[in-house]
Amino acid sequence: MNSESTSLPYTDTKPVGASDFYFAFNATFRFIEQSLGTEGLRRYWRDLGTRYYAPVTQRWKARGLSAVATHWRDFFKAEPGAEVEVEQTESEVVLHVRTCPIIKHLRDNKRDIMSVFCQHCYFVSEAIAAPAGLCARVSGGNGSCTQRFGAALPPQDLEVIASCASHVSTSSPLTSES
Repeated sequence: MNSESTSLPYTDTKPVGASDFYFAFNATFRFIEQSLGTEGLRRYWRDLGTRYYAPVTQRWKARGLSAVATHWRDFFKAEPGAEVEVEQTESEVVLHVRTCPIIKHLRDNKRDIMSVFCQHCYFVSEAIAAPAGLCARVSGGNGSCTQRFGAALPPQDLEVIASCASHVSTSSPLTSES
């Protein structure tokens, strides 16, 4: 990938990313939640969306929903194991995440996934979308979900984002990530 052929905020020479970073995401989110609490974790996710993804926000602001659709197609094309359909209408972009690459990889490797893990998709995406005049909404989760991006969406109900409580014994050395 290079910056000319992708809408992503980073450049990479590999066609697909490294799924081992998924371990770091899960461990980092857990560490922040344990250190700073739930609100601290949400603040981190919002800052990630606002700061790191600022170039994405600018593209979405300038080009609207077509830029949203392009971004997510590029994003999931680079994620190993992702099965995602991106649908664009006149009023919204809908992501049908049939296989979430992060959840699948963490489960395949017997990692203990923090219960609120899927909420990061809402908090990060909403932080990217809001300055562009858009909203992000997530329903489902725990391996598959639906994400919507548009200008006039109802408020997010965090209860419709599934818990990712693992079915893995936390006594296993494979599950200790912090």
